[in-house]
Amino acid sequence: MLILLPPSEGKTPAAKGSAVEWESLSFPELNSYRAKVLDALGLVSAHEDALALLGVGASLKDDVERNTRLHAEPAAPAHQVYSGVLYDALGYKTLTPAQRRKAVESVLVVSALWGAIGFGDRVPAYRLSMGTALPDVGRLASFWKPQLTQALAARVEGELLVDCRSSTYAAAWAPPAAQTVAVNVFSESNGKRTVVSHFAKHTRGELARHLLSRRGKAPGTPEQLLKAASELWTAELTEGTARKPHTLSIILPD
Repeated sequence: MLILLPPSEGKTPAAKGSAVEWESLSFPELNSYRAKVLDALGLVSAHEDALALLGVGASLKDDVERNTRLHAEPAAPAHQVYSGVLYDALGYKTLTPAQRRKAVESVLVVSALWGAIGFGDRVPAYRLSMGTALPDVGRLASFWKPQLTQALAARVEGELLVDCRSSTYAAAWAPPAAQTVAVNVFSESNGKRTVVSHFAKHTRGELARHLLSRRGKAPGTPEQLLKAASELWTAELTEGTARKPHTLSIILPD
């Protein structure tokens, strides 16, 4: 089983430590593409209109300025750098040592800057969305899609993929449909279902934690994933097609 996560919008910068060691990152064949994106991000972030070009507000000025020196910024494990609703719900720090090892082995983060990294990969905090277009790179989802398709093929072979990414990050890579389950979250009131956003992130984080911390063998099929999710929630599974993944729907009471 592999759990696919989006990065968080907010990042927690490392207070100290060495800079990113490129050769230690998962999927080193992506390093030349990572370097191209990082260099383009640095140039855009140094521009006088950097905030507008990156589509962020004035409150993120320091984050954007940090983008100009990412080669030298202290790095920390991805599970420490990424924060926010989903990652708080996953709660890596409160997992047992065995569960933490499982998380490092089982979680992949699809990133606008790094393409894809492991949960234990050390990276600096940065500010960049997959929906951004950079000079000489273009729209990042389009840039990364062929690279991730090739680089991740061997890693995902034979694995059940629990896709907890948002639509923005799902656009960067379409994993093999037959072995992928996309996770959706709904609220239900008086028999009517409504898609939720904030609580979807939280619930996906809770699902990831449940899969990492529950006893027994990790789910290996969509049906086993449904059974695991049903231990905590009302859940339904919709079968996929040759091109469309299965869908796990978690239904929350209003």
